[in-house]
Amino acid sequence: MTSKLQPPDYPLLFAPIYKEIMWGGDLMVKHLGRDVPLTEIPVAEAWEIVDRADAESIVENGPLAGVSIRDLISSRRDELMGDALLTPQKRFPLLVKLIDAGKRLSLQVHPDNEMCAKHPDAEPKTEMWYVIAAEKDARIFAGLKNSCTKMRFLELASSPDVEECLQSYQAIPGDAYFINAGTVHAIGAGNLLLEIQQNSNTTYRISDWGRVGPDGKPRELHLDLALECVNFADRSSPRIPGVANRTEHNRKLPIINKCPFFHVDDLRLVGTWRDDTCDSPHILTAIDSPVAVEPLDGTGARLERGRSCLVPAACGAYRIRLENTPQATVVRTTLL
Repeated sequence: MTSKLQPPDYPLLFAPIYKEIMWGGDLMVKHLGRDVPLTEIPVAEAWEIVDRADAESIVENGPLAGVSIRDLISSRRDELMGDALLTPQKRFPLLVKLIDAGKRLSLQVHPDNEMCAKHPDAEPKTEMWYVIAAEKDARIFAGLKNSCTKMRFLELASSPDVEECLQSYQAIPGDAYFINAGTVHAIGAGNLLLEIQQNSNTTYRISDWGRVGPDGKPRELHLDLALECVNFADRSSPRIPGVANRTEHNRKLPIINKCPFFHVDDLRLVGTWRDDTCDSPHILTAIDSPVAVEPLDGTGARLERGRSCLVPAACGAYRIRLENTPQATVVRTTLL
């Protein structure tokens, strides 16, 4: 049966889905000028692109406005996804979000495929962070120090002193972090991050630093499951330093190019950037300036700072055009 939906042949903007969590901050408002809901519990995350049973992105621009990403995959999978793979559940394979940390997040770890084979309810989760903005003294905690033995980590896992075991970095805008499944990590207070992750919501908390939730009770920890996940052999640095110097020409800086789930590039632009989906959709995120994303044939979309769009595989050739700004940074994610 032929779908009545128009082919997705233009850049798709989706209505953000906001998540209220006790550790949320205000950088989405202060730095990006986002009109986020005013609630008793602060907004901590904006899910920009998501396809899960309990959260589905809805197109908000063009002829497909009001259509869910689930319906697009069900009826226009080839035009949307091209050669890119879906999840085993036939859903969009990535979840794109902004994380606004007003307080430190819990110390946690995510499972890999091997762990999930033992626990069918778990979903594998490898992710990356790109620092959009950071307050003074904001930190990123990711990976274990070389000096931390497994025994020492086990001794301190239930104590706030477990921070002694962690690699700690000053949060610098433009830096990125590759958080492979099995990497112990925590986002410090005062960070606004772009997160690209596998489509998973499985998180095992190791420590919540002794705090309690809105109900006055400690949040649930998952220490036994977490310890099954932790890759104690990997002591590499997950930090990928950004470039500090200005550029006089367009540059593509690879951030992640060996991950089997997605590739990410940092585009530093001073003029129009020409690209092609090459039969695999792209996700573009405007970091510091608005840009226009325009297929060579068809309707374009304007990306405000912090917004992401999905360029369907059917778009083919397209361009990113600067709008009243001498330069712009765009993070490009390629689905595999």
